[in-house]
Amino acid sequence: MHIIKLNATDSTNSYLKTLCANECVADYTAVVAKKQTNGRGQMGTIWSSQSSKNLTFSVYKDISEYNLKHPFYISIVISLAILRTLRFFSIPKLSVKWPNDILSENKKVCGILIENVVKQNNFSSSIIGIGLNVNQVEFDNLPKASSLRLVSGHIFNLDEVTNVIINNLKHYFNILKKGQVDVLKAKYELSLFRKNKPSTFQDAEGLVFSGFIKGVSDFGNLQILLEDEVIKEFDLKTITLLY
Repeated sequence: MHIIKLNATDSTNSYLKTLCANECVADYTAVVAKKQTNGRGQMGTIWSSQSSKNLTFSVYKDISEYNLKHPFYISIVISLAILRTLRFFSIPKLSVKWPNDILSENKKVCGILIENVVKQNNFSSSIIGIGLNVNQVEFDNLPKASSLRLVSGHIFNLDEVTNVIINNLKHYFNILKKGQVDVLKAKYELSLFRKNKPSTFQDAEGLVFSGFIKGVSDFGNLQILLEDEVIKEFDLKTITLLY
């Protein structure tokens, strides 16, 4: 695997996108930065990370031959790869907070940002940004954040964690390439945070309501059983899961 190590960059996703625009990039090329000055998360949020304590990296994935109809399966693959990695390192009580925040003991340890490239109406490639809290122990004003060190008591080798993640990405992308989307979706739904538990949500207008998470659609919408026994689908822009 080809890994580019940087002391600092504004965003590993942006760096990798620029690299792809200027040269031919090998599949699974990764850009790892000790420090990001402008790390990005879902929906335009900022990903904050202490220098050299955590993993902030991006991976290039060629998906031009995958015949992919629903890009949410890329998110599923990455979530499963992170879960498999953390289980390998004996991290406890793992779950996926829809769509792709990775939790341990109900606290966020990993965020994922995916930027897909479409060419001639087909998905061509993905830039996969991963921010994993590894050895950081202080999270000022972030009560729902944690790290692998905090939940396990161990200090981790960042290079080792990176290599295991990339190998697990290869494992699950191979399953996706074979078209076994039902297998991937079933594994993902088994790990959904608060699945089949009474949960509270807030919609885009600020209305708070209750329901039970039942699963996800092929489009990545969250399927919620409401009080009137009707299952309704919500996309990321219209609903927030409150803990």
